[in-house]
Amino acid sequence: MPRMTILEKLRSRACGNPQRLVFPEGQDPRIVEAACRIAQDGIAYPSLLGVPAEIETLAQEKDLSLSDVEIIDPGSSAQLTRLTELFFEKRKHKGITLDQAEEYVRDPVAFGAMMVADDQCDGYVAGAVRTTGDTVRAGIWCVGLTPGISVISSFFIMILPDSSWGEGGALLYADCAGVPDPKPQELADIAISTAENTRIYLEAEPRVGFLSFSTHGSASHPAVEKVVKAVEILGKREPGFMFDGELQVDAALIPGVAARKAAGSCVEGRCNTLIFPTLDAGNIAYKLTQRLAGAEAVGPILQGLAKPLNDLSRGCSVEDIVNVAAITGLQAAEGKKRN
Repeated sequence: MPRMTILEKLRSRACGNPQRLVFPEGQDPRIVEAACRIAQDGIAYPSLLGVPAEIETLAQEKDLSLSDVEIIDPGSSAQLTRLTELFFEKRKHKGITLDQAEEYVRDPVAFGAMMVADDQCDGYVAGAVRTTGDTVRAGIWCVGLTPGISVISSFFIMILPDSSWGEGGALLYADCAGVPDPKPQELADIAISTAENTRIYLEAEPRVGFLSFSTHGSASHPAVEKVVKAVEILGKREPGFMFDGELQVDAALIPGVAARKAAGSCVEGRCNTLIFPTLDAGNIAYKLTQRLAGAEAVGPILQGLAKPLNDLSRGCSVEDIVNVAAITGLQAAEGKKRN
């Protein structure tokens, strides 16, 4: 039998412990179709937010069954008052009024995030229609950051045709879609968040490389000093995984190069997790890897929030939504284990 792909494994694992996921953009045809597939395949228990009659019409047009899909209209839900009051308590120190809280929570993006905050759902997937900013804002305001982490960032799972790279051909890249110029403390936090996700999605111990145009002092520049400081900060926190830096990318990925440039490095040129010094570097790298190496790029997946809220591309396909739902379900299940 052919070996399962990494994405097939992720879906299979999600099916083994399906979580409750909310989709705020329930009136988008792609979301409706994906939710029906997610329910049918047992990947998660989906809830769609929107006007029930409109969602049902979309399903009928594609001959889809909504029998295992929950539909909630935020504007008329019995939960509106409770979620409004909870949100007001979270934000009243910012001067928000109860009326303003209700106006915000009526927005499906906020309503869904508050369902996650209130443990009515385990995770959240949006972005087919709304912006990344809407999702991130809902995450910060409604759910909050993971304790000890100072920044919301993102990662991509990069799946290469050549299985010799990373972990069976898969690596995690971060941050490629979130923080333009992370400070040293933020770089250290991004590494901690990404390493945890390496354990979840690659089922492997993280081997983290902090990337730079310098390897172990081969160049001197403020950009290099930032990475060196991040590595120092992480070392003091004793995070429980292997990491090294600053490293040029060849020293992070090729053992022979590492032996020459970074002798004694604990990651030995076998990194499965790459931390980029800026958003410029990360975004360029993932697109080059995708286009020139023929890699599949899964993401961006948000990290650093206390509970998983994930953002889709507005050009996403039904298949993309199903994949992100499986990833979100795994994040939620692992979060429950930690807590």
